Amino acid sequence: MRFLFIKLKHIGDSLLLTATISAVRQRYPDAEVWVVVRRGCEGILSGCPAIDRLLTAPAVERSLRSRWDWVLNLKLCRELRRKPFDSVFELSDGDRGRWLGAVCRSKHRCTNGGGWPISRFWRFFFDQVAGVKPLEVHAVEKDYKTVKQFLPLEGGIPKLSFSPDRTQPWAPADGIDDFAFLHPATRWLRKRWPEEHWLELGRSLLQRVSRLVVSCGPDPEEIEATSRLCEQLGPKAIFTGGALAWPQLAGLLHRARLFVGVDTAAMHLAAACQCPTAAIFGPSVPWIWHPWSVRHRLVAPADNDAYSGRLEQIGEIEALRVADVSVARVLEACDELLRAETTSSPPAHPQPEPTVS
Repeated sequence: MRFLFIKLKHIGDSLLLTATISAVRQRYPDAEVWVVVRRGCEGILSGCPAIDRLLTAPAVERSLRSRWDWVLNLKLCRELRRKPFDSVFELSDGDRGRWLGAVCRSKHRCTNGGGWPISRFWRFFFDQVAGVKPLEVHAVEKDYKTVKQFLPLEGGIPKLSFSPDRTQPWAPADGIDDFAFLHPATRWLRKRWPEEHWLELGRSLLQRVSRLVVSCGPDPEEIEATSRLCEQLGPKAIFTGGALAWPQLAGLLHRARLFVGVDTAAMHLAAACQCPTAAIFGPSVPWIWHPWSVRHRLVAPADNDAYSGRLEQIGEIEALRVADVSVARVLEACDELLRAETTSSPPAHPQPEPTVS
């Protein structure tokens, strides 16, 4: 059997797909699994052994576009037409992914219509339409439940996947075991925790662990801000310089005692590496984006009543300010996770509701 999964979303969304891919591999161990993601998302999927073929579509961000993207699109379509699929699963919920699904030779084409109605035009191409409501479940569950409506998947939803065997070393951290991993950077302004908070937290954590590894993305603004933070933290803070590949970050996260960060792809990678996670949430909807199937604490603003609700409170959650999360509450979550690190990991099934501090 041959299956194709299309998810043209952001980097973190691509990693969340690995739970569903792992479930498909468990049910169909001899199947051939193809995945299509945006260009730039392939690195974070390199640690998933359940994927046999990984293809990329052009990125949609203007800064990443090229005049030759049409050539990449043609090559991608030709590659997808080369072999027939038993089932194609379009999980982006968008027209770009559906066009790719439509050009494939496949017995069945599947998509989700639980969030946004599927037009009659797309129903002509997709013979199977799921009814999963994406705002009511975790993003991992949305993919899994969509696929499960058409494949007889068994058991609970697996953890995210980045195998230790597929990680890469990073020389500056060789031989260091007692460290916490901080990822203060994010390109989303509304998710940024103040620099002075990170500095206070880092100094407090250095009283609990021997070293800190502090990372960021390759954006020059992120590098400048994170470099400034590390200089103030002193020589016990090791800065990645925004230059690490995802397999190198995964290698560090598999070894770290603790991850602290906001809602980013790095936070989801920490979950894939089973690194205990203190996640600083402000405007992120917790039941959709909390760290999946890993020991974690969510730290929300002091006025966190909105986190106890569901759909009717999404607007209230999105108006919260991450800057209102206090250092003391994040440090409390870190201490709790460090104290619990010697206990066994929580079971992946069923997935518990997030704990909010």
